[in-house]
Amino acid sequence: MRTILLSGALAVVCSLLGTRYAIGWFARHGFGQPIRQDGPTTHHVKRGTPTMGGLAILLSATAAYLTATIVTGGWPSASAWLLMLLFFGCGAVGFLDDFIKVYTQNNQGLSSRAKMAGQTLVALVFGVLATQLYADERGVRPASQYISTTHDWGIKLPLVVVLLAIWFLVTATSNGANLTDGADGLLAGASALIFGAYTIVNIWQNNQLCGSARPTVVESQCYQVRDPLDLAVFAAAIAAACIGFLWWNANPARIIMGDVGSLAIGGALAGLAIMSRTELLMAVIGGLFVLETLSVLLQMSYFQLTRRLTGTGRRIFRIAPIHHHFEHLGWDEVTVVIRFWIIAGISVAAGLGIFYASWLA
Repeated sequence: MRTILLSGALAVVCSLLGTRYAIGWFARHGFGQPIRQDGPTTHHVKRGTPTMGGLAILLSATAAYLTATIVTGGWPSASAWLLMLLFFGCGAVGFLDDFIKVYTQNNQGLSSRAKMAGQTLVALVFGVLATQLYADERGVRPASQYISTTHDWGIKLPLVVVLLAIWFLVTATSNGANLTDGADGLLAGASALIFGAYTIVNIWQNNQLCGSARPTVVESQCYQVRDPLDLAVFAAAIAAACIGFLWWNANPARIIMGDVGSLAIGGALAGLAIMSRTELLMAVIGGLFVLETLSVLLQMSYFQLTRRLTGTGRRIFRIAPIHHHFEHLGWDEVTVVIRFWIIAGISVAAGLGIFYASWLA
């Protein structure tokens, strides 16, 4: 618990100071954000705001985790190194996307194929390492070959199916986080809640770990997770780094997270879900990301269907993702962000409730 608290405290301080430094550095070097032309007109004033602030989250969270772990006498586990692989791997794809946007002053960035190729490479490398290597003394590897909600269930799946599932989770979650990052403070605030929830999940799993000598552990209810305490420390660091970043990213934002931050956050969330055996539960805890992604898929599908049937494409929402739709309806950006934080909080509460109820059952 000391390590978790120290990790969170260090991450907040590093993120607060690091983001403040990043604002000045990016501004001096002309790293300003281009704005999509079809977005809300209120966002046009944000053109030129320093971007790629997500680097502060990546570096602050990782430095805080490593420092807290080593200072308290530990060493990063295999699960933590794999989480860093996803965190920085997806972040690197986002960095390239951001850099191209800034360099060309065009909101297009990497092509969708190039971005998907980068995410696929990171996901598959993670999947092979997590499912095939790094078994502990109990024989538990970081990721399993079963479907999981809070515990593994069903039959053991072939490796190729598991890798496809991991690819889907990593790409879907990182892109879902990326879609959510469209209003000042929205993704940072929601991510703090979501990673805070995973800190609680992993602390509970550590206290009810299979093979533990704790007298309160019931074998029929225990968790087969490799390094839950280490995952809790890292999750706390990411949550705290998002809070520190939010200080400067709140409306009106002095810096924008960029794809380097949003893709990294989504990748880390997928990694936590996979290695804590809560892949299906993540759809509830990260319900806001699911909502944002579904709004885009529905918009695209309905537009293509109506164009095919009538010759004229129609839209369900004025603009997708859905938080921009409400801005087009006239809601203030701050109102949209706070209400979507509430949705994120409800999703987190529901997910934690399901997690606890499944343990009681």
